[in-house]
Amino acid sequence: MIIVLTLLIVALVLFTPKIFLRNNIYYVSKDINKLYAHYISLKEENRFLGQQLEDMKFKNQIMDSLILDNLENEK
Repeated sequence: MIIVLTLLIVALVLFTPKIFLRNNIYYVSKDINKLYAHYISLKEENRFLGQQLEDMKFKNQIMDSLILDNLENEK
């Protein structure tokens, strides 16, 4: 009986850290995947906003040139 209890305690001492580490690795990888998905989403949004900014800059340049042309024509 003592041998069985000793083997059980040794098995628990050996396998408990392994189980703990596997659980931690699982939850950390789950968090990493969630953060990566969020990163991809933000990266795509940044690209979209950059495109909108470029479009607005282009429109602003056109409007400025039209306004300057109108001012020069009025002189």
